[in-house]
Amino acid sequence: MRLRNPGSKPIALIFGRRKVDGVAGGRDPPDPGMLDHCGTHGITSDIELTTPREINEAYERTLKGDVKYRFVIDCTKF
Repeated sequence: MRLRNPGSKPIALIFGRRKVDGVAGGRDPPDPGMLDHCGTHGITSDIELTTPREINEAYERTLKGDVKYRFVIDCTKF
C-alpha cells in the first residue's frame, strides 16, 4: 500500500503498519543503563542525515518505501 496523503487516510497508517513519529518539544531523556550497555557493546543507530532543504525529498522517499535507516534532520542547517 502506498500512502500518498497521510492526512486523508489515517487508517492506512494503522493497517499498513506505518508510523509517523516525532516529539514536539525535544526528546525523552535516554535511559542511562541502556546507553551504558550500548557503549560497552559498540551498539550504534544507523541514520540518514538530511537537511531542511532536503526534507521534501526525504518525505517522498519515505512514501515510496525507499528508506533503509531513519531520517534525522540536521537542525544546525536552518
